[in-house]
Amino acid sequence: MTDTREPKPQTGSADGQNRPAQPPQSSQTSSAPSGPGAPRGAGGGTAQRGPQTGVRTAPRTRKARLRVAKADPWSVMKVSFLLSIALGICTIVASVVLWMVMDAMGVFSTVGGTISEATGSNESNGFDLQSFLSLPRVLIFTSVIAVIDVVLATALATLGAFIYNLSAGFVGGIELTLAEDE
Repeated sequence: MTDTREPKPQTGSADGQNRPAQPPQSSQTSSAPSGPGAPRGAGGGTAQRGPQTGVRTAPRTRKARLRVAKADPWSVMKVSFLLSIALGICTIVASVVLWMVMDAMGVFSTVGGTISEATGSNESNGFDLQSFLSLPRVLIFTSVIAVIDVVLATALATLGAFIYNLSAGFVGGIELTLAEDE
């Protein structure tokens, strides 16, 4: 069998786009219309520039439009759980560091002495701030707050994923435009 089709003319350019090969022409302009809507070959004196060598072109930016149509509640729950665990650990460490700095500066003893003088009577010593704000009590209180934060943040994020999925069903979700520089 032989191929009876006519051979296609060779087209192409250095930048990978298919354009018909044209010889460079003079840079004279005429009154003939030009642009994407102009007919080819109209106005015999229409000036077209050929590809110039040595000219730098601006880098092209690829863009993609994406739509977040659904958030998987199980994935949201796992990620929010791990992030809230990390936040809880940071809260406990920050409270311990703050307590140690304040204790080293003598804040508890100074404020405790002032409170015990203001609330004390002849028979009792008054309110003891140092025993009330001891490190074990502060750690227990901070740990309880961190556990409550983990549970609430995880539950709220999961609930937020369900609500997002419901609203995305009505309006289509969030559209993102991502761009890549080459």
